[in-house]
Amino acid sequence: MAGQLQTASADDEMQQLSEINVTPFIDVILVLLIIFMIAAPLATVDVAVDLPASTMKRQPRPEKPIFVTMKADHSLAVGENPLSRDSIAASLDRLTSSDRSKRLFVRADKTVPYGDVMTLMNDLRSAGYLKIALVGLESAP
Repeated sequence: MAGQLQTASADDEMQQLSEINVTPFIDVILVLLIIFMIAAPLATVDVAVDLPASTMKRQPRPEKPIFVTMKADHSLAVGENPLSRDSIAASLDRLTSSDRSKRLFVRADKTVPYGDVMTLMNDLRSAGYLKIALVGLESAP
């Protein structure tokens, strides 16, 4: 605590002034502020990646694409025919004449969790269909 001595009367008595000196406190706060201003940008992880642009032309759509659709209520359909998860392999074999090299287009409602879409894709892979494409909307530039 800082104090100041001054003469109060003609008797040369010294009086103590009891005011808090906040100047050192402000100096410490300003130094801490500068340290945090310098350290805060260094604490964030930012990986700069320059991604290449795609020069690939838009792929033509197959004559009869096979769409596997997962609706918002998690029900499945191949084309416009609803089916159960257990009969997906048999239905696809019937539709593709057991040609497992055909590409399947998976459409899922945007409210369906990512894990459920991955489960569907794993079911398709375990049925032997390895060429799977995800269908989405094109965004306007």
